[in-house]
Amino acid sequence: MRADNSRHVVAAAKQRATQTRQRALAALRRMHTEGKPITFDSVAREAGVSRSWLYAQHELRTEIERARARHQPPSPTATPPQRQRASDTSLLRRLETASERIRRLEQDNHELRAALAQALGEHRMANILGQSGRADTPEKRPAELIGPC
Repeated sequence: MRADNSRHVVAAAKQRATQTRQRALAALRRMHTEGKPITFDSVAREAGVSRSWLYAQHELRTEIERARARHQPPSPTATPPQRQRASDTSLLRRLETASERIRRLEQDNHELRAALAQALGEHRMANILGQSGRADTPEKRPAELIGPC
C-alpha cells in the first residue's frame, strides 16, 4: 500500500502560490518606487507571472488598478499654449461665417423643395391629362340607337 503524500503536494502548491504572490507584490512596489509605468503587462513581466493570474488575484488587481490610475500620463487633449489658442475675435468670426453658411443652405433647401414640389405637380398633371392634353377619362357620347332586329 502506498503512503498518502497529498499533504506534501498541497503544501508545496501553497508555498509556490505564496512565493508567486510575494514576487508580484515586490515587483509592484519596485516599479512604483522607480516611477515606472504600471500596467498588468509590465507587472507580469517584472514578476515573471502571467497577466491572467494577476487578473485573478483580487487584491493585486485592485493595487495595480490604483497604481495605474495614480500614474496616468497627462491626456493628449491638454489645453494648448496661449499663443496657439484661437482669439475671441477669431471664434466670433468663425461663428458668423458658420451662421451665414447655415442661412444660405436653408435658403437653398427651401428653393429646392419648392422646385421639387413644382416638378412633381407638373408630372402628376401630365399623367392625369395624358398625352392629348385632355383629361384621361372616357368622353361621354350619346347613346346609339339600335334599330329593329
